[in-house]
Amino acid sequence: MTTKGHPLLGKWRVTDMKPWDAEFIDRLGPGSIQFDPDGGGDFATAVQGGLDCHFGTDSIHFTWEGSDDIDHACGDGDADLEEDRTITGEIRFHRGDESTFTARRR
Repeated sequence: MTTKGHPLLGKWRVTDMKPWDAEFIDRLGPGSIQFDPDGGGDFATAVQGGLDCHFGTDSIHFTWEGSDDIDHACGDGDADLEEDRTITGEIRFHRGDESTFTARRR
């Protein structure tokens, strides 16, 4: 599938993460997730990582690798475009925590 014009491309402001609070989301600056046309991207909350994305029609599945403070971390996740033009998704740690998230276009 071509990514040109994909509705999730670009940078999104993470506004909610369960079970974590606003302090967690914004620990490294305003929490964000970004999807790039080349299939890459990144996210930054208290955890940060680079993304390897696989595009669906109105969704993205990704694997990620990065850090949780100074510890190596990796996992996978997904994001779906909602009718209100926000995205909802989940970020999962390999053999660890899972967090749902909501984000709006920046």
